Amino acid sequence: MIPAHALDVLAPYPRLLLAVSGGPDSVALMLLCAKWRDRAIPGPPPDVAVATVDHGLRPGSRAEAEQVGAWAQRLGFAHHLLTWSGEKPATRIQERARDARYSLLARCARETGAAAVVTAHHADDQAETILFRLTRGSGVAGLAGMAPVAGLDGTALLRPLLGWRKSALIEICAAADHPFFTDPSNANDAFARARLRKLAPALAEMGLDTDALLRLGARAARADAALDACASELRARALLETTPESARFDAGALRAAPLELLQRVVAAEIARLAPQAQIRLDRLERAAAALAAALCAGKTLRLTLGGLILESAPRFLTLRPAPRRRTTPPEAGDSS
Repeated sequence: MIPAHALDVLAPYPRLLLAVSGGPDSVALMLLCAKWRDRAIPGPPPDVAVATVDHGLRPGSRAEAEQVGAWAQRLGFAHHLLTWSGEKPATRIQERARDARYSLLARCARETGAAAVVTAHHADDQAETILFRLTRGSGVAGLAGMAPVAGLDGTALLRPLLGWRKSALIEICAAADHPFFTDPSNANDAFARARLRKLAPALAEMGLDTDALLRLGARAARADAALDACASELRARALLETTPESARFDAGALRAAPLELLQRVVAAEIARLAPQAQIRLDRLERAAAALAAALCAGKTLRLTLGGLILESAPRFLTLRPAPRRRTTPPEAGDSS
């Protein structure tokens, strides 16, 4: 059984928004938060509310979301019912539903003044995420799995149950005699994660069980943190000039750096200068390899990535905004 004090990691956040879908995991999170909130802890009690997203993807979803609201209110939590409205995509539905869900939760957090969104992701989710990313050739950062604390559109995203198995969460619901819903899409072979779940017994026989995947994730997380620390040191040595829109690095300091560190320096700078850019890992890898080759050869190279121009020259590596493309033809007589 998970002790209520396991949620003490939420204590620094005075106002929280729990993401509760109505499944056993999130219902257990809500029950745990009710106990944790009512414990005698120093300071004022935290302000906790619940949000449920109705994706509108199957019959009955609205009624389930409303039922979650009744459960939340019975536990003393305010409830926000969020709706993914508009026409639904025909492809990548789970991925896009996830993006829509997080967007709605982040907006609700901002509107209600919540300092953090809390989800019920658990150890089995973590292992599944690592396996899913492994099948797609993810890098070290991806194989580290989900972080306990992350960012979500200016709000903190907290996952306090990553150290606990799903079976423990189901036990919490059973002990409280509290009902929950089962999402049929979890067993739908149309979705990659559902197919991976069905492969789990065979993979476990080969040694790739949940515990092995979690060990892989923990080791990848340690390696990722070490690489990030080395990349930060490299950036500090190489950085010559920085503004809110540009950066210039000493090419000599970057020239001898391992490719992985150069790639991380470039990725971090793109994230700073163009935070809305979403760059595939393979594109970032190709760009970093090209820059490394140019730096080693002392040649000039100019490429565009994430809306920025990356220019390598014998002495400097510079990142700056790419010129905006014209959206209308020039006026007659315009020679620019």
